[in-house]
Amino acid sequence: MLDMETIILRDIQISYQEKVSQPVVFQKAELVFVTQYGDRLWYIDIEGVSDIHLLAWFGQSEDIGVEIQATSTDGDIWRGSGYFHPNEPNLAAAIRGAGELFKL
Repeated sequence: MLDMETIILRDIQISYQEKVSQPVVFQKAELVFVTQYGDRLWYIDIEGVSDIHLLAWFGQSEDIGVEIQATSTDGDIWRGSGYFHPNEPNLAAAIRGAGELFKL
């Protein structure tokens, strides 16, 4: 059985390569939880990313690991680790979860 839950995000902060946290500015972002056979995976789909330099950096980097903090439109805060996958031509990105995403 496959179960999906989608949460609309209003804010995303990422840290990578031991840098200070920085915002990802976007037009639309969704946190998606997928549960199948007891396994729960998550990813964030981001559209309208305005920072082309950020997308380009991740497009050329071999180290795409990030720490994230995301805030939903309901005010819930989520923290976890993942991998930043840019889509430069479409000014979009996906963050694929690595392990559990914690709700604070």
